[in-house]
Order: sequence, then structure tokens, then C-alpha cells
Amino acid sequence: MTTSEGEQGGGGAGAEQQVTAEGGAQRPEARLEQAVRAAEQALIEFEIAVDTFRIEVENFSRLHEQRLGPMYLRLEELDARILEAKADRTGDPEDRRLAEDARSRLLPIPSVEQLLNGWMDGDGLFPEAAAMLTDQPVRTPERVRPSEEARKLYRDLARKAHPDLAQEEPERRRREEFITRVNAAYARGSEAELRELTEEWAAGPKPKEQAPSAVDELYARLEWLAQRKELLTLVAKELEEGAIGSMLRLAPDDPDGLLEEIAEQLRAQVTEREAELAALQG
Repeated sequence: MTTSEGEQGGGGAGAEQQVTAEGGAQRPEARLEQAVRAAEQALIEFEIAVDTFRIEVENFSRLHEQRLGPMYLRLEELDARILEAKADRTGDPEDRRLAEDARSRLLPIPSVEQLLNGWMDGDGLFPEAAAMLTDQPVRTPERVRPSEEARKLYRDLARKAHPDLAQEEPERRRREEFITRVNAAYARGSEAELRELTEEWAAGPKPKEQAPSAVDELYARLEWLAQRKELLTLVAKELEEGAIGSMLRLAPDDPDGLLEEIAEQLRAQVTEREAELAALQG
């Protein structure tokens, strides 16, 4: 609005200044409040990304151990036996020391109870164990990561129910308990559970509207958000640089295929070791 337009309107500059003040543009904490809200949303998105990757790493680690653990143990056993066979042939004290070191690194022979752990419970053998003992095809392992629909449901819930959106401690605790259940359902890849949780959250108590914060509280909030992001950055780095995280990042779109590729390589190594051992024993 120009000066002449203001004069013609009869309101004058004072009317324009009043509107500006009422609109909140001149409030000293207005821009700070916007910065806090933006930082909160950015942190929530970052936490969602970190939690998503953490769950994928945990699932990949579980399947990695389930499918490849026995092959790694077989390779270690063959390596120890090869060194022992070489020591028997040469009689060299150094060869004997190497063989003993390799044998000492192997896990002790498990007891019957340990062998059955994870294969049966009070109701009897698990389906996978029964299939192996009866020479039936073993059920295909679960996918490393939840479906796209489960991922979408999880992200929507995390954005709505995130504890950082709470201003009061009781509400924060309620959200933390709820998000714990959301994480568990997502880790299981259960779309049905996530849909039920979505309905539960929609039917639950509505959060109170946030009252305008004082400037000192806003600065304290920004500082807390910055510290939280710094901590999450360290968590994300640890996940990414870990052995499982590094493997998962090699094939983010097909982690199941990566497991099968590694399994094929391990099977080839087992075959080579077995042939080497047979030659030494022969």
C-alpha cells in the first residue's frame, strides 16, 4: 500500500501498523517459534529415517545369522581341522601352535538343551525344525524389511505420535509407550497391527494446543533439538559403519538377494576347504 492510498483510505499509516502488529509479524519471538517448529519436524524426519534403518539392520542381522551362521561355523571348523592335519604331517611346533589357536577360537560343542533352543518350545518343534528333520522344504525366511505399505503406515504414525511433539511429561510418556508398540509392529512387518495402531491413535485423546512459548524456552528447545540431532547422527554413523549396516547398504533394494549371493560364496568356500582337508588326510 502506498502513502497516497493510505491517506485516501482514511485509515492512515497507523491502521497499517496496527494490522501488522495484530498479524504477529512484529512479535520478537515469532521467527524463533517458526525455527523451533521447523527444527522439530526436521528432527522427527531424521529420527524416522534412523529408526527405519536400525530396524532393517536388526532384521538383516537376524537373517544373516540364521542363514549364514552355520556356514561360518563350518568354515571355522574346517580351517581348524586343516591346520591340525598340517601339524600332524609336519610335526612343526609352530604349525601345532597355529592349529591349537584355531581350535581354541571355535565355540565349544553345545549341549542338547542349547541345540534345541530356538528349535522347539513347550508346543514341540517349530515348523522349520520339523521340515528339516523330515526332509521337507524349509519355509522361505521372512523378508529382511517390511513392505512398502508397512513402511508408509509406520512413518505416518511416527510423525503423528512422536514424543517430541509433547510439551507435558504425561503426554510424552503416553507417546513413548505408543511408539514402542509401533516400532515392535514395524519390526515384525505387520501391516494389520500398524493399521490397528493407526485407528487407536486416531480415536485417542487429542493433544492440547501448544501455548506460545517464551523466548528463553524457545532457545532452550532449540538447544535440546540440536543436541538430540547430534546424538542421532552418531547413532546413524555407528549403524552405517557397522558390519551389517555396511553389507545392507551394498544392496538396499534387494537385501534378500545379497544374502543369497553371500551364501553361494560361502558354499563354494566350504567345498574348497573340504577338498583341501580330504587331500591332507588322504
